[in-house]
Amino acid sequence: MSIKNKRQKQAKLLRIFRKIHRKTGAFLFLFFFFISVSGLLLGWKKHSNGLILSKSYTGTSTNLKNWLPIDSLHKNACKILHDSVSPKLSSKIDRIDIRKNKGMVKFVFEDHYWSIQLDGATGKLLHIGQRRSDFIENIHDGSILDKYFETSDGQIKLIYTSIMGFALISFTITGFWLWYGPKRMRKKQPLKVLSNYK
Repeated sequence: MSIKNKRQKQAKLLRIFRKIHRKTGAFLFLFFFFISVSGLLLGWKKHSNGLILSKSYTGTSTNLKNWLPIDSLHKNACKILHDSVSPKLSSKIDRIDIRKNKGMVKFVFEDHYWSIQLDGATGKLLHIGQRRSDFIENIHDGSILDKYFETSDGQIKLIYTSIMGFALISFTITGFWLWYGPKRMRKKQPLKVLSNYK
């Protein structure tokens, strides 16, 4: 293959990659924006002074022997949720975080973004918090749409993360070639011999 044909082939490949890069970026611009902003916020959550991630409060005893039964703590957390936030909120539990070293237990609810921190020994309220970091994380990975549409097995999250993952791979490959392709073409360009000497 002649040098001219090689250069034409490389130029055509560059045009294709540029087109893929441009169209993918234009089509998924909004999603990339949400991913970048939510990712930035999640990276800063522990340094947000409690704005994104609630501080973990300290109870009176780190000895589990002194703690109330989990069932009693759970009932107390649900009562506080309904009395202090709203009686209409679901008390269905997503998880229970036991922080033995802090003498605290945190109840995280499934159907909304509220959490209750209780003293493990006394059952007294330490903190009522909104789980903003969980909300941001749900936006970041697309699972907020699974919550909204009540899908059975996180299908929207799977499709969303697959599309965005392949798009990022495509961006990486095409972006690298858009940078490297012209350099490669210039490197392979034959030197012009100037014969102006008499």
